[in-house]
Amino acid sequence: MLLRKGIIVSSPPSLKVVVFVFVVVVGLQICGAQNISRASFPEGFVFGTASAAYQFEGAVKEDGRGATIWDTFAHTPGKVTDFSNADVAVDQYHRYLEDIELMKDMGMDAYRFSIAWSRIFPNGTGKLNQAGVDHYNNLIDALLANGIEPYVTLYHYDLPQALENRYNGWLNRQVIKDFAAYAETCFLIFGDRVKQWVTINEPRSITVLGYDLGVHAPGHCSIFFHLLCPTGNSATEPYFVAHHLLLAHAAAVDIYRRKYQAKQGGKITIVVESFWYEPLTNSPADIDAKQRAIDFYLGWFLEPVMTGEYPRSVISRVGDRLPKFSAAESALLKGSYDYLGVNHYTTWYASSTDTNIMGLFLHDTLTDSGTFTLPFKGLMPIGERANAVWLYIVPRGMRNLMNYIKDKYGNPLVFITENGMDDAKTDGLNDIKRIRYHRDYLKSLLAAIKEDGCNVKGYFAWSLMDNWEWTVGFSSRFGLYYVDYDDNLRRIPKESAKWFKNFLAS
Repeated sequence: MLLRKGIIVSSPPSLKVVVFVFVVVVGLQICGAQNISRASFPEGFVFGTASAAYQFEGAVKEDGRGATIWDTFAHTPGKVTDFSNADVAVDQYHRYLEDIELMKDMGMDAYRFSIAWSRIFPNGTGKLNQAGVDHYNNLIDALLANGIEPYVTLYHYDLPQALENRYNGWLNRQVIKDFAAYAETCFLIFGDRVKQWVTINEPRSITVLGYDLGVHAPGHCSIFFHLLCPTGNSATEPYFVAHHLLLAHAAAVDIYRRKYQAKQGGKITIVVESFWYEPLTNSPADIDAKQRAIDFYLGWFLEPVMTGEYPRSVISRVGDRLPKFSAAESALLKGSYDYLGVNHYTTWYASSTDTNIMGLFLHDTLTDSGTFTLPFKGLMPIGERANAVWLYIVPRGMRNLMNYIKDKYGNPLVFITENGMDDAKTDGLNDIKRIRYHRDYLKSLLAAIKEDGCNVKGYFAWSLMDNWEWTVGFSSRFGLYYVDYDDNLRRIPKESAKWFKNFLAS
């Protein structure tokens, strides 16, 4: 096709021309097979990669950084399946300039990273740690110098251990004030250059995994009669933690809007996460269960930000165990976003369990919903599985979730702040499944935008490189770049990194 459009190759062609034509043709074949490229998306659509401080930085005892609840949790025997920790992680604290070059080479527009609260305030409050400030100043400046926009998350799971010790962290309302003070410090120091802020990442995961099931820090639960957790109450603690996370978010947004936004010209949001759910059958009970599953996953945190109140199903089913917002708190929460950040990876089935005997003597966030969720219908999986036991590849879920948010909440501006899949630690560079995953999820997202009118303006791939994946450690690889854990953490582009480079250049 290129030859027919007027590119003439002399005979015999030079080696340079042959190589050029080969590269272009191969590139067109790849993009042609997928029928999408950067140009398929609306003008100004943002493409980036995402990360989290604790999963990437390492250097946990350097330059005055304080301990976090994840430092404590990861060093507790039995909490991480491969017995690893994130003391070094992938060493981005020292290698951020190298990693920025990787993003630049791919053609990424933006980088979403988190600030470690304990690098700014090692004890959660009190004396500022200048070395931590200097590190993030250098990172932000280097990103901007390379044409990459920083999207900064203030909290991504890593509460300073000092606050956990002092007053039980997110279980105590004092954390709202301390988080707000930390957030304001970041606005004041970095806000002249950072124009995209996220207050809290994935409050549902913080809540359910950390205070209901106990599989994330700080490891609270009671659903197994404390056999797995030393402390906790799965019936009540998750709801208080969720409440305080939402109020901390609202407090930070209020400070930013009143004192900094007009001058600095930035935007601020919260990042919510959600599976998409499909009813297991077409029965009315399972259709209702699908909605409750969404309410207890997405709506629990998104509804207060949109309307100032919890979903009706959550209110009615949790009852007196659910904290209530005051009128002032509700007003502060309602509309506390400039756009919505949404993390989405997979889709499961939902069915009704209102008659489940477990609900008669066990109350937690999962049984309260009256749903049973699973990625199988009988023995048939809902889609091809990635490596993680929970992650099934169901691209249609992206379009369905975007349409749900559009229809229920008035089509707010949305950025997909995480999307991706993992493979096993033993897998190498030829990650064709990951290419298919991103291609098909991007196709689904594009259909939601162009055919359905969903107001989506950005997509961040999780993640730039393989990293430390919480309770599964280094056994799970989500990266576009392969990290060789046996060779000085060398970064090597996978086929998916090359695919993205071609996709973004097309």
